[in-house]
Amino acid sequence: MPWIAWFCSLTGHHYFVEVAEEFIEDDFNLTGLNSIVPFYKEALEMILDLEPEEESAKVPDVSIVEASAEQLYGLIHQRYIVTRQGLQQMADKYQQGHFGTCPRTFCQSINVVPCGRYDLPGVETVKLYCPNCQDIYSPPSSRYQNLDGAYFGTTFAHMLFHVYPELVPTITPKIYQPAIYGFKISEYSRCGPRMQWLRTKVDPNLLDVRGNFVGDLHEDRN
Repeated sequence: MPWIAWFCSLTGHHYFVEVAEEFIEDDFNLTGLNSIVPFYKEALEMILDLEPEEESAKVPDVSIVEASAEQLYGLIHQRYIVTRQGLQQMADKYQQGHFGTCPRTFCQSINVVPCGRYDLPGVETVKLYCPNCQDIYSPPSSRYQNLDGAYFGTTFAHMLFHVYPELVPTITPKIYQPAIYGFKISEYSRCGPRMQWLRTKVDPNLLDVRGNFVGDLHEDRN
């Protein structure tokens, strides 16, 4: 089994897609990664299933190269999934529900996609982005608690729905309203709801190209 297929089949790696070898073999796509990943050359040889050169054989411990190969593949993966081919592969996994569903009740089990809050490794683990409530959540399974969020990056989740707008959910927005004995709690109450406008979606047809309400623009002109 090729290293890439083996790596993506490991427990906790199901968020990954298999990066095309042609993409990895193009040096332009890997620009700058040699300054981030230790034992870069040896790690790249491992990913591509190449025979190590004589200099590579001097590495003191194979486990060091394995760790570098995982990090290198993750950072390559971050770049690959924002390409046309990578986006299509991730879109297929999203539609099949491979990444799970949103834990928010009113999102009605909408599928989520993995994302990171940082593009550099070693900062934070992977999160799940919901295209309906547009919020992020921690994966429910502990098997993903060590998966670096940088392997998915800050761009992918939003580019996916920009390139494939048909994947954006069309659920009618609904916000939970706290109540006591059937009476709604005022937002001015100390224990009342806060900032509900954050989850209120605006019909894009009511906005101009600058994001202003069309009605407000007409009122200003009058």
